[in-house]
Amino acid sequence: MSSAAGPGSAEWRYPNRATPPGSSFYYAVRFAPQSHRDLLAALMGWRHEVRAILDDVSDPGVARLKLDWWRDELRRTQDGAPRHPLSQALAAALDAHGARLPDAPFLALADQVEQEIRRLRPADAAALRAADEQDLGALFELIARANGSGGDAALAAARSHGGWCAAVRRVRDAGLLLRRDRSVLPQDTLADAGLTHEALASAEHRGRLPTLLEPLAEALHRALPAPSAPLPRALRILYRIHAALLDELRRSHLAVVDQRIGLTPWRKLWISLRTR
Repeated sequence: MSSAAGPGSAEWRYPNRATPPGSSFYYAVRFAPQSHRDLLAALMGWRHEVRAILDDVSDPGVARLKLDWWRDELRRTQDGAPRHPLSQALAAALDAHGARLPDAPFLALADQVEQEIRRLRPADAAALRAADEQDLGALFELIARANGSGGDAALAAARSHGGWCAAVRRVRDAGLLLRRDRSVLPQDTLADAGLTHEALASAEHRGRLPTLLEPLAEALHRALPAPSAPLPRALRILYRIHAALLDELRRSHLAVVDQRIGLTPWRKLWISLRTR
């Protein structure tokens, strides 16, 4: 990627709309080396803009067209001709580090959004894990690469931790996701409960959501990844914040049907400070 930053690209420097003050991403970037902050914020911004299509565009056909525009923009950016201010900021940050990132993780993020646009529901737990690794797992891989991690083991650890964090966020946002017709649980789990996604989203059955989420939350607790030394500090901060979030969700008995449970900014700051 090679391009001078355009006049609008400053809005994508840290902090930006993907890393607002008080958010988990904000603290992860805040405690990264200063020279890396704009690059990490731009990577998080790319995920933010691609996933925003799910909420901002109601027509599936228009949503797919907008997603294809971002795929084309990735190619333009790799060729040194970005158009969007975010892409210009990303290209400038990469140039400053003399770095180049592969297309595959960016495209994985876009492909996962397309799966959700097309309402392709995960069939089982393995498919749900794969979806989560295509989301935050891909972002974590990009962050690891941006921090100089290139070995197979380090990148696999980054994707695994990212997928785990995405699963925790899915539990946290389960009520909201249902209201937005987005997948929360795999189809086989719903079928075992005598439900479909549409039935679970109905007023009649929404109250069953915490009970249905319990096995997933317990599985996430048992599968808590061990802290991995090769992970950049930004990823270790995100992992520890999400581990604390999972504890908070379990203490609340997964009361996420009509509310969004989270950690206070002060608690996120404390976790970040303690992550060395």
